[in-house]
Amino acid sequence: MNLFELTSHPKYPEEYDICKNTGVHFYKKAKIREYTASYFLEEFKAQYKKTYYEDEPNLRFLARRRLKVLEKFRELKKNQLLEIGCAAGFFLSEAEQMGWKVKGIEVSLPEVKYAQSLGLEVKHGSFLDYPEDVQFDVICAFFVIEHFPDQELVWKKILSLLKPEGMIFLALPSLYGPSFQTNVKDWFTTHPQDHFVDYDPSSLKKLFQALRAKILWKKPMSFHPNRDLGWRGKFPWRLVYKPLASFSCYGDTIEVLAKKI
Repeated sequence: MNLFELTSHPKYPEEYDICKNTGVHFYKKAKIREYTASYFLEEFKAQYKKTYYEDEPNLRFLARRRLKVLEKFRELKKNQLLEIGCAAGFFLSEAEQMGWKVKGIEVSLPEVKYAQSLGLEVKHGSFLDYPEDVQFDVICAFFVIEHFPDQELVWKKILSLLKPEGMIFLALPSLYGPSFQTNVKDWFTTHPQDHFVDYDPSSLKKLFQALRAKILWKKPMSFHPNRDLGWRGKFPWRLVYKPLASFSCYGDTIEVLAKKI
């Protein structure tokens, strides 16, 4: 499998290489980092005004919402589910309570221990080293995929662990949103250094086609008309902006559910 054929971005060659086949953007300035407890405490708090653990009620609410979306496309609830980068296991905990058979993989040891204290089967280490002696009905990765330098290796691994007609549930930053589309200077100023790749609905559709999968459902995670310096930002928020953005999956962060075919 040769998923990505890269060339310099025609408009932003210093920041991006772009895949000729899919349009996936590879960030040239990305750097590998370690994810320790500080990521879930100080850094999470700097971004969301509370630590990861203080935000547990909201994270569990988000988990339940995602599981309801997933169950609309799965007839059986008690299927095998793997979460890549499961952190302290709040999503897995909610999934288990709803009848799923869950497993997780996480690189931060303190979060692995916390998840295990909840009775969850969570391994410590990189997803790329996850054993291939079992396949899953669903693989979830929420704001994780973009942290891997070798995207082709990640997708090969996901496919190897996914059953026929299995599903992939992602949350990730998107280029098709107000920041990159209307305020690219701010996009690059705030771009995380540990994000190696940037997707959008169009590039994900082409990528999944190459992987013999198709998108079943997609939606922005949030709406930020205040960031939008383009023509969309001039529309009334509730009557026009939100429905239009929702319909076209226009947002700085998106969720995508795809099925292996």
